[in-house]
Amino acid sequence: MPHDGLIRLLATLTVFAALLFWENKRPRRALVKRRAQRWPGNLGVALLNTLIVRLLLPGFIPVLIAYQAASAQFGLLNQLSLPFVFELLVTLLLLDLLIYWQHRLFHRIPLLWRLHRMHHTDPAVDVTTALRFHPLEIALSLLLKSLVVWLLGAPVAAVLLFEVLLNGLAMFNHANLTLPKHIDVLLRKVVVTPDMHRVHHSVLGNEHNSNFGFNLSCWDRWFGSYIDQPQEGHQQMRLGLNETNSQPTGSLVWMLKQPFK
Repeated sequence: MPHDGLIRLLATLTVFAALLFWENKRPRRALVKRRAQRWPGNLGVALLNTLIVRLLLPGFIPVLIAYQAASAQFGLLNQLSLPFVFELLVTLLLLDLLIYWQHRLFHRIPLLWRLHRMHHTDPAVDVTTALRFHPLEIALSLLLKSLVVWLLGAPVAAVLLFEVLLNGLAMFNHANLTLPKHIDVLLRKVVVTPDMHRVHHSVLGNEHNSNFGFNLSCWDRWFGSYIDQPQEGHQQMRLGLNETNSQPTGSLVWMLKQPFK
């Protein structure tokens, strides 16, 4: 799809602007560090990741992989005559399950944790934290998604929708915004909410090794990794990693060096 990048970009910018407005109007927590100390690094690494994907890894963009699989009639779904709605649901569920287990393994395997921990070194969590991933982690995630999309023969439109949902919901559940309690309780029966995901960014080990989901909340419940509320409460809980919170975590250079420290 020649316009998939533009569609994703416009969707990302729209959701980002809306959540930023919401954060300013109804913040959940006071940020421990000013945006000027954190945002240059978070936005800088997001821009760097975009350039790397588009310039160095264009062959591993999941939407393009889905297009190639359809052209070659490769993959499970391309061999079956199933209703598009069924193919759409299967694709969304399997890719979301993949992201859940990928995230969980990135916490469990020491080498992968070295890549992922940069995301957790942000001492505050807001909409820009959703963009804070090391380029090596982004590259590995692209490879895994592309492999599953190719083997599944996932429809192009389904993969594009998943990518848009993943970006949008990741920004939503990282956002520093207030939801009424009854709305949070209702929403988290289906999707990951900001209060649910904030637990994952706690400095406490048992808490940051929980709530791995990005889109659907059911995976954490079904696979025993769900924690409802933080031990210290949402206002008092400490975020980030104890060993790095005193370091220049907002520096782009510092962030890129994290896996090698």
